[in-house]
Amino acid sequence: MEKSRQGGLRILFADDEAHLRDLMQMELPRMGHEVTVCPDGAAALRALERGLYDAALLDLRMPGLTGIEVLGQIRQISPETQVIILTGHATVDTAVQALRLGAFDYMTKPCKWAELEVILGRVAERRDLANKAVALETRLKAAEGTPLLIGETPVMQQVRRLIETIAPTDASVMILGQTGTGKELIARSLHDKSRRADRAFIPVNCGALPENLVESELFGHRKVAFTGADNHRKGLFEVANGGTLFLDEVGELDRSVQVKLLRFLESGEIRRVGENEPFRVDVRVLCATNRDLREMVANEQFREDLFFRLNTFEIFLPPLRERKADIAALASHLLARYASRRGLSQSTITPEALEVLQNHDWPGNIRELANMIERATILAGDGPILAEHLPAQLPARGRAHPTTPAAVGAPHFQIPEGNPTLRDVEMRYIQAILEKHNGNKPPAARELGISLKTLYNKINQLQHS
Repeated sequence: MEKSRQGGLRILFADDEAHLRDLMQMELPRMGHEVTVCPDGAAALRALERGLYDAALLDLRMPGLTGIEVLGQIRQISPETQVIILTGHATVDTAVQALRLGAFDYMTKPCKWAELEVILGRVAERRDLANKAVALETRLKAAEGTPLLIGETPVMQQVRRLIETIAPTDASVMILGQTGTGKELIARSLHDKSRRADRAFIPVNCGALPENLVESELFGHRKVAFTGADNHRKGLFEVANGGTLFLDEVGELDRSVQVKLLRFLESGEIRRVGENEPFRVDVRVLCATNRDLREMVANEQFREDLFFRLNTFEIFLPPLRERKADIAALASHLLARYASRRGLSQSTITPEALEVLQNHDWPGNIRELANMIERATILAGDGPILAEHLPAQLPARGRAHPTTPAAVGAPHFQIPEGNPTLRDVEMRYIQAILEKHNGNKPPAARELGISLKTLYNKINQLQHS
């Protein structure tokens, strides 16, 4: 089968005429699609149980189940599959019946290739719109950091030059930096300046994915592939088809998923959980991590061949404390954003408040600054942000950042009242450690003595308790 173009469909074709099956098996790949052919409706339904298809072309009259009967079952098995009914016995009644039952369209035999191409193009447009809707929802849920690349320090100017050079290519990029430095922002900038800018951008935090569902989330699964898989499901690679997939905290992927990611980077193919046949997707992969992947490679925690595949280019984002000259511009930008959201008039930051911000070491980086400015905006209302609107633990004007144990000591923690379970105590302590680190998860995980993935799992339990 020829290599699928961007926008190519997975098509199921069912017809009892062998010469038509042979013709479709030859011509549809030439049009850039993948096709599976079946001699009757029962075989088509078995194929749908094994995998997901974008479109099904069904002959109206076949031995056994008719095209209309198969259409009704497809609505139950795979509602995302768009059905096109083919008939040599076209009547208004059959067309209306097919459309009433949920058919996308119908065609009369013999099929005209130009007409078929137009209909399949509409199917691709509908699929892409659905994927974009999922992508937008995912993007809104995952959005963080500043929406613009703010800063004029030399290191940020160098980052901008790299983005301008790398973005138009499809090269893989590894974005390095501490949590909260804006790695997703860099990935978005690379996407927005690429030829894929009008396609989906899908950010996914690999560390936050449930450990037993990582492979399914990324690559999808077929119905009954595992306990709880009640329906076919597209993975994020498929949703991002034609666009960009951003794998944040890529170092948290276990080695079995690393193998599948490597296979995609080498072949452009993915395989859903529970399926035997791979299929092609056109996705640019961008990655980020705050971990030392070279050390992980040395310790056999991360595949060396995958590391080199992902690391065609590196972009390093320094912590905010190393680019303090950008704090004033970042704070002003964030203030304008939060004031606008609250319907407030344009506010300002007093020189005294700005100096307090400049003296802070920012362990949580830009994310911590964003949270602090949002809090100060609420407290200040329509007035300027004063030093008193900033958290009391920040260093005051003219003082060095405190480093005594009293300043950074143990978090406030109390045993819950009553008869708390061990889980209650554990969850309360995790909350206290997270508060101590201003919500910055990697240092919290290190202090707790657990992996970042385990911390995410604990947080998920905490949120659903």
